[in-house]
Amino acid sequence: MSESTTRERTPQSDGTDVTEPSELTARIEVLREENQRLREEYARARRTQYRRTALALAVVGAIAALGGVFFPDARTVLFALGGTGLFAAALTRYLTPEQFISATVGEGIYGSLARTEAALVTELGLQDDRLYLPGPDTAEGTSIRLFVPQRTDYELPQPSALDSVFVLTDDEDERGVAFHPSGGPLFEEFQRTLSGELSDEPETLATQLGDGLVEQFELARSATPEFHGEGGRVTVAIDGSAYGAIDRIDHPVASFLGVGFAVGLERAVSVEITTADDDRADSLVTCSWEDPTSFVFD
Repeated sequence: MSESTTRERTPQSDGTDVTEPSELTARIEVLREENQRLREEYARARRTQYRRTALALAVVGAIAALGGVFFPDARTVLFALGGTGLFAAALTRYLTPEQFISATVGEGIYGSLARTEAALVTELGLQDDRLYLPGPDTAEGTSIRLFVPQRTDYELPQPSALDSVFVLTDDEDERGVAFHPSGGPLFEEFQRTLSGELSDEPETLATQLGDGLVEQFELARSATPEFHGEGGRVTVAIDGSAYGAIDRIDHPVASFLGVGFAVGLERAVSVEITTADDDRADSLVTCSWEDPTSFVFD
């Protein structure tokens, strides 16, 4: 037996073995290769699923088109169905994403950032209020910031003051911290793919944002808006959050809604998260813009 083999494990005085660094390195390398293999296998399975869907759509489209040849009375409908099926098959086949990121990966990334932001808010003794405000202007237009005030009787700072993380204005009532919201990039992507204009009516806007959460980003299983008779407030019931508990700071679901209402209504928006009291939803996200301190964008 070689010397390198006999030195892989070194006995301790209590009879246990200590793994040599070379063996640990080998194990880590094996785990890394296995992890990469599983990722590739997962991506391959997803691509296969998309391709099977495309094939099924193509078969349906072809059958409908052939049916249009043999059934003249229904030719218009069958040809339309056949064309739709073949077109959908082509889109599904050639627009299949090449890279997939699981929800657990996104949840892990967000969770780390949320813990950091929550620790900062706690150590600075800031309030529980979460406000989505207009920030400094950019080349793309008005940006949005998540503002966490220092005082209970806070005043909203001017957009220019939100360019820094620590908002330290001359007026102590305007002090706090300003974060780039996680919902900002999501909302930008939502706007790029939105068919039609972003509504400035709360009811229609709530429906648009809810559809974006569920259909476009798949961040929730359902998002049902509930409108309050007094106005200035809407509650969205969220069920099946892909990124876990929504009551954490700047959760992507709540952040997307806060940013969306702030931009669509052109107002400062306060966001509050509560637990749902029935089985139809997990959490309730209430967006308010009726507070006396709320102001319209310049």
